[in-house]
Amino acid sequence: MTGSSHGSLREHPDGKSRCWWCGVDPLYVAYHDDEWGRALHDDRRLFEKICLEGFQAGLSWLTILRKRENFRAAFDQFDPAIVASYDEADVRRLLGNAGIVRHRGKVESVINNSRRYAELIAEFGSLDAFVWSFAVAHPEGDRSAPHGIPSSTPSSLRLSKELKRRGWTFVGATTMYAFMQSVGIVNDHVEGCFAR
Repeated sequence: MTGSSHGSLREHPDGKSRCWWCGVDPLYVAYHDDEWGRALHDDRRLFEKICLEGFQAGLSWLTILRKRENFRAAFDQFDPAIVASYDEADVRRLLGNAGIVRHRGKVESVINNSRRYAELIAEFGSLDAFVWSFAVAHPEGDRSAPHGIPSSTPSSLRLSKELKRRGWTFVGATTMYAFMQSVGIVNDHVEGCFAR
């Protein structure tokens, strides 16, 4: 056994206690340690995270993480200006790419959202300014959920509604809460996790 689990924490051979969800896969552990919950303010990386969280819907994050470099290559490093110019030939190309999740609705969503991105930037100046305006000073949601972490919160619902109102897709409240967790808008590293 490579680690023992105590409720919401997992003890690892390096002596560190981590959130239970990262398990023992080295890629997932590195993501937990170095990225998840860390404040992210780079617009392109924020856009990428929204897109990848949309692809994750119905799948495990580890699946997406393992394909992340393939996604970056397939979608021109998630440059919204480039992706906004994609056409049906690009959709077919992407649907033929075995290195990514080949789901037409999700592929088309990235293209759509890249077009909506420009409109949002024109209004708010940056994606960073927009998404971080949904940060709250205290934990929200039903903390009686398993491991004390809710699947969505009032803030993620507001973010979801605002993006949908602006024409974004695959941005439901649960997806947006996962996004908010991943980019550090909320800190859901559990009590006792070394990365909290």
